[in-house]
Amino acid sequence: MNHTAERPPWAAIIAFLLPALVIYTALTAYPVVRTFWNSLHKVLPNRPDEFVGLTNYATLLFTDDIFWRSVRNTLVWSVASPLFEVGIALLLALALYAKVPGARFFRIAWFTPVLMSYVVVGILWVWIYNYDWGAANASLRFLGLESLTRAWLGNPQTALPALILITSWMWTGFNMVVLLAALHSLPSEVIEAAELDNCGWSAKLWHVIIPLIKPTLLNLLVLSFIGKMKIFDLVWITTKGGPLWSTETVSTYLYKRAFEWSTFDLGYPSTIAAVWFVIIMGCVLGLTRLLRSRDRLEY
Repeated sequence: MNHTAERPPWAAIIAFLLPALVIYTALTAYPVVRTFWNSLHKVLPNRPDEFVGLTNYATLLFTDDIFWRSVRNTLVWSVASPLFEVGIALLLALALYAKVPGARFFRIAWFTPVLMSYVVVGILWVWIYNYDWGAANASLRFLGLESLTRAWLGNPQTALPALILITSWMWTGFNMVVLLAALHSLPSEVIEAAELDNCGWSAKLWHVIIPLIKPTLLNLLVLSFIGKMKIFDLVWITTKGGPLWSTETVSTYLYKRAFEWSTFDLGYPSTIAAVWFVIIMGCVLGLTRLLRSRDRLEY
């Protein structure tokens, strides 16, 4: 009996892949290619594109101080906020894992900020940070710390830390839920073996629990890092990059150059997007490689 090799059903494969490929090409691949194309041109309304080569890149990299200020702000935000979010989330998840009194209430309360949009969160915290009647300064005055009151979003020294606090408050609950799920999935025999060896809570946490949930911690750090590299809406609602560009991020600066500046040139904003795309890809690949676990845990 002859058995002929079955041919792959190319018609069915193409039929299933084509819609996704068309959507991906139209909404992702083409915009990326077009952005890099525009970055090499001067793009003005109702005029043909004018090729300028690497002029936009030279201007951006060597003379645009605001761009580098926005890069610094974004990188500070992208490093500080994930550390705060994941670190505090781990403490909260451990508290819930230990079944502190009122754990069900705290789980809901700590997770609730994640359900709000950045617009709602931004407006809420603008009220909290209000100098005259905001809850932050009102609490300081109540405690007799009048000297510490200030315009939190109006002071270049405090505006960026104030916004970092907002995102940390908002996303800590999400990280907490993920880490709590990771804690509940820990192998019980490993935990019981540590307890039988009279391993104290701190030693058990450092030598057993954290190594077992290390992949989850690293994934949360990378996801938070990527999210903060793209931060836009919270800044736009609260400070629009001010005061004195102290909270300017690359996304807000790109938007201003594209739609608010009177140059009407989309080539230069495309250059910002292209450079930032390369920076983000480099940071993510480097961070992933740096944090990749080399030792496989076995239990």
